[in-house]
Amino acid sequence: MECRPLDIVIESAKDLKDVNLFSKMDVYALVNIDGDYYIKSSTQKTPTDKDCGTSPKWNFPVKFTIDDAAANQNRLTLVIKLKSDRSLGDREIGEVRVPIKELLDGFGDAKETKHATYSVRTPSGKTKGTLDISYKFGEKFTAPEIKSKQAEPVMAYPAGYAAGSSGAAAYPPPGAYPQPTYAHPQAAPGYAGYPPGGYPQYPQYPPPGGYPPQPAYGYGGYAAPVQQPHKPKKNGGGGMALGLGAGLLGGLLVGDMISDVASYDAGYDAGFDDGFDF
Repeated sequence: MECRPLDIVIESAKDLKDVNLFSKMDVYALVNIDGDYYIKSSTQKTPTDKDCGTSPKWNFPVKFTIDDAAANQNRLTLVIKLKSDRSLGDREIGEVRVPIKELLDGFGDAKETKHATYSVRTPSGKTKGTLDISYKFGEKFTAPEIKSKQAEPVMAYPAGYAAGSSGAAAYPPPGAYPQPTYAHPQAAPGYAGYPPGGYPQYPQYPPPGGYPPQPAYGYGGYAAPVQQPHKPKKNGGGGMALGLGAGLLGGLLVGDMISDVASYDAGYDAGFDDGFDF
């Protein structure tokens, strides 16, 4: 495989779209080669030009090695993305895409560095500002062809499968797996002692001889209450004696109170008549 070294200098840009609202932009560039690329192209970053606004300057060199055949077949593209460095997340300003074939045709058989200016396209698709670069191709050289190996799909086969053999030979013969059991009597005749062809026979109602006699019900469908016989209270004699004693005691107390009231009234009348004179 024939290859070429490609040296590029990202020089400067001007009249870029301002994506900041208050402060001046801090701008940097990301550079890589996109396309059918046999030798891996890593993305390279320029330093950040602080407070440059819409006219950053870098003069930053980057180097690539390209496949000469892929470049001449227009399968490689130089991609330069311009971004604003911000604390709340970087924001894209625009990008430049240049076919490597275009650079080859412009370089020709020259030995000196070539200069080129390209328009910057914003994310919305409009052109705003320009980017200046310089580039130079080196002499061809032969390098071993390095292609990226595509990942092959991974397929899982049962144990005993051999590549190229038939699929049927890889599976166990019929009867090797356990037979399923069924919980439904109709699905599995004779299951759990049931007779084949259906569910077990249940007893018929009403049973022979009729239902057993039910208790009688009163008004409203409720059973009539059953009265329980009263049991004699214990210690009946003692209660009667206690009642008689309490009556006698109460009578004596009432008699004493009446006597005391009578005596008081007599004394009061006597004292009133003797001691007071109105």
